[in-house]
Formats: sequence, structure tokens, C-alpha cells
Amino acid sequence: MKKNMYSLILAEDVVNAIDKLAEEENTNRSNLINEILAGYVSVTTPEKRINDIFHGIEELYKKLTGQQVYYRQHDNTLSIKSALEYRYRPTIRYEVELYRTQDGTVGELKVNFRTQSPQLLNRLTEFFALWTRLEELYVARYFNDSEINYTLDETRWTRTLAVPKNAGYDDKELSRAITDYVSTFDRLMKKRLNGASATEIENEYLDALNGGMIII
Repeated sequence: MKKNMYSLILAEDVVNAIDKLAEEENTNRSNLINEILAGYVSVTTPEKRINDIFHGIEELYKKLTGQQVYYRQHDNTLSIKSALEYRYRPTIRYEVELYRTQDGTVGELKVNFRTQSPQLLNRLTEFFALWTRLEELYVARYFNDSEINYTLDETRWTRTLAVPKNAGYDDKELSRAITDYVSTFDRLMKKRLNGASATEIENEYLDALNGGMIII
């Protein structure tokens, strides 16, 4: 949605109240006024759509796993923390970022990890490679070329998120798809770290796909 600069004459008390509310909601004056006016004239902005999708993920993920989802209104990133059943109980933090413009890719998932254990790091790296292989084998054909990309560095594995060719998800379906993806990834990663074989992980991945997991 294109934005242009306009001049408005507003009462000082109104501006002060807007600025206070904008600070509370971690946004700025222009964005907040834009959202207020958009709501008044029933226009859905990209920011409103992202917040609606995140709210949907919050409800679905908590119902499915009992885990808490963190996001702030007017912030394009959602965060989920998950403790591993490993000595010292290290934490994995999932960050879902959604783009304002959704042309092909709609966002990306970042899996953040910090560990001093070479063994855990090696096992995480091995799981990321296994997961990537499964996706390339079973779901890559549903996307256009170059829409799904993976990167790995010392503390983060990243995957782009995209809607399959000719799918056209609405907001509720996108919330469900992201919830399905993160929850399945987290569950199978923990199983692999706890000793499940690659074949067992592959079979459970296929069970999830055949059981109605929405592809993203």
C-alpha cells in the first residue's frame, strides 16, 4: 500500500494524546493516525493485516502447544520461545517476520539458538539439513523457483515463507499455516535431539503433511 506525505492541522491536545498512545504501542504518530483513519473508513492496512495474522497464530499456537507467543502491535515480528530437553535446558527462539508487501514470499522464519555445546550445535545443524532435505523432497514442487531459501550461520537458521503456487491463503489460513509449520518443526526437532532416527522423523513429517498440515 503506497504512502504519501500530507499536511494536517490538528489540535495540540489531540497530538499530545496521539503521541502518548503511539509511545505505548511502540509506533510513531504517522503510523498511529494512519491506522485510526483506516479503521474509521474500513480500509485494511498491511500493518492491520499482519496484526490479525499474528493474533490468529497466538490463539492457535497456545491452544495447540500451551506455549506463549509474543508480539507487539505495529511490530512486524512475532516471537516464540521453546526450551529444549537437553542439559542446561537451552532455549530456541522462533521469530516470524511478515512483509508489508507480499509478492511471492510473505515473510521469513528465523530459528535462533545460542549454545556453548559443540555436540548440541552439531546435532542442530544435522537436523536443519535433514529438514531441508525433507522439504526439498516433498514440498518444494509446490512453490515457484527461488521462493524458498535457507541460510545458516553460527546462531541462526533462516527460511523464507511463501504461499504455494495458485493457493491464495486468506489471513486465517496463513495463521494456521505458520502455526502448523513452527509447531511441527519444533516437535520433530526435539524428537531428533532425543534420539529419534532420520527415518522416524521423515515418517512423522509425512504423517503431518497427510494429516492436513497447511504448506507454507
